Amino acid sequence: MKAFAALFTALDQTTRTSVKTAALAEYFSTAPEDDRVWTIALLSGRRPRRAITTTKLREWAAEHAGIPLWLFEACYPVVGDLSETIALVLPEPKTRIEKSLSGWIATLRGLDNAEDDVRKAAILEAWDGLPPIERFVFNKLITGGWRMGVSQKLMTRALAKATGIEEAELTHRLMGDWSPDKVSWDSLIEAPDPTADLSRPYPFYLAYQVDGEPHELGDVSDWLAERKWDGIRGQLILRGGERHLWSRGEELMTDRFPEFAQLVDFLPPGTVMDGEVLAYDREAEAPLSFNRLQPRIGRKTVPKKLLAEAPCILMAYDLLEWQGADLRQTPLVDRRAILQDALGALPPELPIRLSPRVEAETWDDLAKARAISREIGAEGLMLKRLSAPYLAGRKKGDWWKWKVDPLTIDAVMIYAQAGSGRRATLYTDFTFAVWDDNDLVPFTKAYSGLTDAEFREITAWVRKNTTDRFGPVRAVTPHHVFEIAFEGIQASPRHKSGVALRFPRMARWRKDKPLNEANTLEDLNAMLAQYG
Repeated sequence: MKAFAALFTALDQTTRTSVKTAALAEYFSTAPEDDRVWTIALLSGRRPRRAITTTKLREWAAEHAGIPLWLFEACYPVVGDLSETIALVLPEPKTRIEKSLSGWIATLRGLDNAEDDVRKAAILEAWDGLPPIERFVFNKLITGGWRMGVSQKLMTRALAKATGIEEAELTHRLMGDWSPDKVSWDSLIEAPDPTADLSRPYPFYLAYQVDGEPHELGDVSDWLAERKWDGIRGQLILRGGERHLWSRGEELMTDRFPEFAQLVDFLPPGTVMDGEVLAYDREAEAPLSFNRLQPRIGRKTVPKKLLAEAPCILMAYDLLEWQGADLRQTPLVDRRAILQDALGALPPELPIRLSPRVEAETWDDLAKARAISREIGAEGLMLKRLSAPYLAGRKKGDWWKWKVDPLTIDAVMIYAQAGSGRRATLYTDFTFAVWDDNDLVPFTKAYSGLTDAEFREITAWVRKNTTDRFGPVRAVTPHHVFEIAFEGIQASPRHKSGVALRFPRMARWRKDKPLNEANTLEDLNAMLAQYG
């Protein structure tokens, strides 16, 4: 635990990639193997289930520190992080407990089914046996609130430095449905893997947003243009007579889309396709809104009624493996030709389509095609170089997304909450409202889009203009108008406003706009009618 806490501190105290890589590589070279595996799991989102609620932790910490709960609650928003607040208010440790990272995780998992008094005794014993930084990390293990500033790519680079194994091979090994309970360091990282897990996907290739004029990319004939549909990026794997569907976030989604099972009977084993899972109207041959797809995303099993209400297809746009052969280094033009032949021979009632090419002789033609994207339920265009291989991760040069401009609305900030990590002392998470006659109705939250200087400025204002407090949230005097940008809008009975936004963020701080000129709920509903 001491080594892991030192690693956590080293990563938290720098923004330099080279320093983070070196710290991780050193840790992966020297830490116990079980701890290394758990560190990889924690950094890649495989966290142990939370056994204790944050409410209990706050109560126990306040009691153990000998302070009233209200005082603890007052400290929490100032510090901005629950784990750190607990570590700071607790008395000095009474003893020293030496236990590894994996040992502490085992202790916490052993409390899953324990009574509250047993859980409390175990947590207090740990707090009394750990110095502050290790307490802080221990609290993070309980709450699962990891923000260590380490991407999957950076972690893989550090593993490659520590082990001498190629990054691409490690990236492939770390994908798929593995758990630190079921693998060892040797089986996950070191051991030869000639027969890779049949369900394991390939690393996804990610695109950059076009950052200039598209014609700067060269001759339009060198590029494949496709619609960028609003669905779920997925990789469909057909191997060994079974099918597996993975999201871009490495989540196994197979059971949520049972309609894809029939593809096993029509496509050869050793087929891996990259595409977009869409709710789809097969009679109109057109994608449905993301709102229709959303109810299926969180379901482990899908009832017949939902299958009928939101039928789905895979809009396939790339072929990564064919008859067991890895095609990723094959140029896109050839991969697509094989995919087109394979899908062209399938019965039309199957839940799969080839992503159509947007034909164009000039960049102006593509600009016109892009301009109608929102009208047909698309987000814009994808531009892919026809000669390009299929790479791993986000690489500039061959894949670009040319999205339409976002929708925007001017809204009033009414609530503020402190951030976490390096922004724990700043107010960065805001709730926004629009006018409904003379009332302000909250409709969305946003926490990105401002510069650090702007966050510091609004933080100073929030502290001087707080009208009420609700735990870590502060109500503020309605005064500031912000332009909120978003990708889509849909009806939502869960929200007081009746709408929910997709990917909201702060585009501009409208210091030039008075409060009474912010948009209205009627404006939001008009957008909903047009784009929802």
